[in-house]
Amino acid sequence: MVYSTEVQHQCPLMKGCNHGPVQHQCPLMKGCNHGPAPIPEEGKWVQAKQIKDISGYTHGVGWCAPQQGACKLSLNVKNGIIEEALVETIGCSGMTHSAAMASEILVGKTLLEALNTDLVCDAINTAMRELFLQIVYGRTQSAFSDGGLVIGAGLEDLGKGLRSMVGTMYATKAKGPRYLEMTEGYCTRMALNKKNEVIGYEFVSLGKMTDFIKKGLTPNEAWEKAKGHYGQFEGAAKYIDPRKD
Repeated sequence: MVYSTEVQHQCPLMKGCNHGPVQHQCPLMKGCNHGPAPIPEEGKWVQAKQIKDISGYTHGVGWCAPQQGACKLSLNVKNGIIEEALVETIGCSGMTHSAAMASEILVGKTLLEALNTDLVCDAINTAMRELFLQIVYGRTQSAFSDGGLVIGAGLEDLGKGLRSMVGTMYATKAKGPRYLEMTEGYCTRMALNKKNEVIGYEFVSLGKMTDFIKKGLTPNEAWEKAKGHYGQFEGAAKYIDPRKD
């Protein structure tokens, strides 16, 4: 094997030998070590050194790579273990099925396991990453709540009927807005004034309606009982069906 002139005059070095300025530096003792900065966890200040030192309840949002869908993930962590998970998604149909799988996968895992587990949907994986950062830095909803939030707190976010709070609106420049779904439920009618301005809406709480049917009411009875309205609905000049009119 032929070497260049420069290489021929280099001294041979053994792999792993420690040449350079560090070898000749004198060792210094490490000064005071107070450990990691305390973070707020469920009403306490904790120096988190291991995953089991982490507790908290919080929410986070993730999105898929094409940014065509999103996931809102809520986790209740106790001593590093995910004890409760609420997975809410909007986007493709595959995302909703991935949410079903994630609900089985997440609970019982440590935060680190969940962070390094394929949660099927890219948006759910991203939400898990965002939640991990919140929780390990002490930015949780329960940071200053003594004892944290009990298991089951996630269901309270859904409200009565245990349905996700979704807002779905559609609008065009030519025809204006259409209210399709509000927090209260499925929008059945929009109320307009004489200028055709929106002044209120009528809705049906589908969660309540389903509960009424399960208790024995007929679908028509349940439909009427689950209705409500908001704004200046009564006495409006005109009512329209947002899906047809």
